[in-house]
Amino acid sequence: MADIHNVTEFIFLGLSSNQKVEKVCFVIFLLLYTAVVLGNLLIVLTVATSRSLGSPMYFFLCHLSFVEICYSSSTAPKLISDLLAERKAIALWGCMAQLFFMHFFGGTEIFLLTVMAYDRYVAICRPLHYTSVMNRKVCAVLVGTAWLGGFVHSFAQILLIFHLPFCGPNIIDHYFCDILPLLKLACADTYLIGLLIVANGGTLSVVSFAVLLASYVVILWHLRTQSAEGRRKALSTCGSHVTVVILFFVPCVFIYMRPSATLPVDKLVAVFYTVITPFLNPIIYSLRNAEVKKAMKKLWIRTLKVDEK
Repeated sequence: MADIHNVTEFIFLGLSSNQKVEKVCFVIFLLLYTAVVLGNLLIVLTVATSRSLGSPMYFFLCHLSFVEICYSSSTAPKLISDLLAERKAIALWGCMAQLFFMHFFGGTEIFLLTVMAYDRYVAICRPLHYTSVMNRKVCAVLVGTAWLGGFVHSFAQILLIFHLPFCGPNIIDHYFCDILPLLKLACADTYLIGLLIVANGGTLSVVSFAVLLASYVVILWHLRTQSAEGRRKALSTCGSHVTVVILFFVPCVFIYMRPSATLPVDKLVAVFYTVITPFLNPIIYSLRNAEVKKAMKKLWIRTLKVDEK
């Protein structure tokens, strides 16, 4: 392995070369990451402890929030610590681990969002069969498939990258290890690898996004025959999911459909889908959902009563 990887560590250039800017970013991203963990953890605890949130939709939401915590944690802690470090280094094995977990949780999130769209389709278009179609066993299989799909996707990405020779240079113009910056450092022709990465990552994002759009087109077509109140209630439950889908997929498609080139704006786009979107998800789902807000209020009241005792 030493013959293949002469490089034992990589150096990140980070978000900025200005130390004052990095100190400001340190405070901002520390607050954002704390909010990501606490906000999504609150949703997990609320769904897990509330009897009123026992439907499949909230079961999937609970898993999505947990994945968001893990996904953001694959890059944010290293980013935050590096903002105060003069030398932003990461070992080769640490780089590969970061790459694996980021794509593992990112791929799982893509599959979970697709599963959630299917759940909304069944709930709105086949309401009489909803409880039989989306029973506990089916929900567990769908979630397990999402996790397995994320693992297979990530393992394939690592397999493509790990066997590339890295003999120098070792400077990554990014704040975390990702496929496109690593391709530029490989001491080999990466054209074929780039095509395979598009087939894996890019196609996964585009096809899943297309499936999601198609499912909501069918939902909207079905809603035209329902009453105004029925449409309002259905659109309310779908609105949060559509917003999250757009916030997550659009940056991913922008990044991973260009395997042979990187742009200066890529780092800002990456910040959006690794930190900003996980931060916004709890806000989107809680503010637009009366049941979640009600359950959170009950959880808060129970917690206060326990503290008083």
